[in-house]
Amino acid sequence: MDASNKKNVTLIIIVAALGYFVDIYDLILFSVVRVKSLRDLGVADDDMLSIGADIINSQMFGMLIGGILWGVLGDKRGRLSVLFGSIIVYSLANIANGFVSSVTAYTIIRFIAGIGLAGELGAGITLVTETMSKENRGYGTMIVAGVGLFGAVAAALVSDHYTWQTSYFIGGGMGLLLLFLRVGLAESGLFKEVKESTIKRGNILMLINNGARFKKYLACIFVGLPLWFVVGVLITFSPEFGKALNATGIINVGKGVMYCYIGIAVGDIVAGFLCQLLRSRKKVMFIFLVLTAIAIAIYLSAKGLSPETFIWLSLFLGFASGYWATFVTIASEQFGTNLRATVTTTVPNFVRGSVVAITISFQFLKAEVGILQSAMIVGTVCLLIAFFALSQLKETFNKDLDYVEV
Repeated sequence: MDASNKKNVTLIIIVAALGYFVDIYDLILFSVVRVKSLRDLGVADDDMLSIGADIINSQMFGMLIGGILWGVLGDKRGRLSVLFGSIIVYSLANIANGFVSSVTAYTIIRFIAGIGLAGELGAGITLVTETMSKENRGYGTMIVAGVGLFGAVAAALVSDHYTWQTSYFIGGGMGLLLLFLRVGLAESGLFKEVKESTIKRGNILMLINNGARFKKYLACIFVGLPLWFVVGVLITFSPEFGKALNATGIINVGKGVMYCYIGIAVGDIVAGFLCQLLRSRKKVMFIFLVLTAIAIAIYLSAKGLSPETFIWLSLFLGFASGYWATFVTIASEQFGTNLRATVTTTVPNFVRGSVVAITISFQFLKAEVGILQSAMIVGTVCLLIAFFALSQLKETFNKDLDYVEV
């Protein structure tokens, strides 16, 4: 690798990692400042949960739409245009969030922010996998996810020291500063080759109209379900779980989110190194899915849970499910260059969107069998689906990515 190419790869990793850092900061920030911001907007305590859920669902709907939009654009127009286009959208939305004066405006802007948030990770991972050598690209995606997930920690710390408006301004400012790093950044060579040909690019119907390809696409999505069960159910509803487990003190969901994401970031780094050591992504995914099953079982049986134990369990839950970078890398490596950005961008956003179905299932069963049994059932189903989906995917470590889907 010559000096100019090495410099471009390094810059791509830095921009993708910092972009994902701001992406996660913005994604988590509403959850962290929800109560403070809605109370300032005049929302009554009794309406806090329902209105907060509406705003989160609006953001999630934006991410589902954005995942498709940015994914297709990434294969049609280029990875760089999506990387920076998405950063501009969610950064400006962040700044606008600091000026909202009504719940309606808040909801609309979170929808726009969701659209922006959907594109950064997929474009960044696609760029990294296509510009690095097949032997070392796992290190690149590991760095992107490891650095990025600490954005959740930053969101929790910033919101503790500043008003919710200033917290949004900081997020938007960080995103806009990233745009200055675009100077000198080169597009993926693999994409340039495909762009100059007559091969169809970014045709999302190609993921559906071929049975084997569609099956592979669904498997890429399903293998990520347990992680969002952990974050979307076990951590999000940790105060309720604490009550069911006869907790000895107050369970702080904000700390749970922060320590869970620290665990995920550390887990991503460890998973990345294990992939290089074992020369296999599937084996590492299997190991972390087993760890996730163990962590869930321990958490749901922790009778007399103390706030200190909850922190350690949040770390363990995060670490055990810290296979996000490996999971997204597998999705990116499963498909050809003309569909790679579409897949890499839509898959993580559809997994995030699965939280809606997971939460609805959990809430329905909770009324029938109780909160602990409901979580165990839903968690077990998510894990079984993930294990089966993993068995249907081919090993992609060291796979040559210079090919297209026809």
